[in-house]
Amino acid sequence: MNGFINYRKVLIVGLGMIGGSYAQKLSSLGFEVGALTRRQQTLDYALERGYIAHGQTEVMQAYVSQFDLVVFALYPHIFVDWIRRYQDYLKPGAVLTDVTGVKRSVVPAVQEMLRSDLEFVPAHPMAGRERSGVEYADSRLFADANFIVTPTERNTPEGIELIRTLGCILGFRHIAVLSLEEHDEMIGFLSQLTHCIAVTLMTCKESEHLAEYTGDSFRDLTRIARINEHMWTELFLDNKDELLAQMDLFLDQFTRLRDALSGGDTETMKEMMRLSTARRAAFDKK
Repeated sequence: MNGFINYRKVLIVGLGMIGGSYAQKLSSLGFEVGALTRRQQTLDYALERGYIAHGQTEVMQAYVSQFDLVVFALYPHIFVDWIRRYQDYLKPGAVLTDVTGVKRSVVPAVQEMLRSDLEFVPAHPMAGRERSGVEYADSRLFADANFIVTPTERNTPEGIELIRTLGCILGFRHIAVLSLEEHDEMIGFLSQLTHCIAVTLMTCKESEHLAEYTGDSFRDLTRIARINEHMWTELFLDNKDELLAQMDLFLDQFTRLRDALSGGDTETMKEMMRLSTARRAAFDKK
């Protein structure tokens, strides 16, 4: 907490499920949390529950310039546009961070246009739910989740440490530091590919009546198929090269398993299952 002594006023830009969860946790720890969001109904909900101390639906310099730390919980293109339009409103010396699920298409664009007296330290909380909106905010999501900081050469050691500390304060189980490239490769496999698989499972076969017969395996595999099509389409396109590479990797292994089944190659099937079991055990240990 010592690193936050000069960052007691926090602005959340975009008060959805993740932004709302940040606000909920930080307010509970005594930070003064404000918010910018489009809908008055969202502000009213957060105010009534004490997630924020105050907020606005319009971007006004007199309001924005109060804050020491600004968290952007916006779609990637909206975040970049916000910086382009409103960065002059920000307080000199303010530190900015984000929750964006892709980095190479966002971070350089923001850092290159940013004023020299501001610092943007990108980050990605690996937590979430299938539903969106502040009404689903719940900072308990962070307890078993990972928090990734993705600094560049434009960041200072102090700024990086501040955002690492933010992850700790929010209650994340593990804090990691990755390059932009490492992050997008990892997220292409661990998050985006898995969403692609879930979507494909739900669209490859009419499933209205399958719900009456399904077991836990199908429910678990398709939990994330309930998806925000606008956000995820943008995330997929912003990480297109990495996601295509991960999809090809998956297709290769799926084809290998299919060919083994078709040819009665039981040893290949068992080998893949043994490797799958061993690798999954590593996740259970975490």
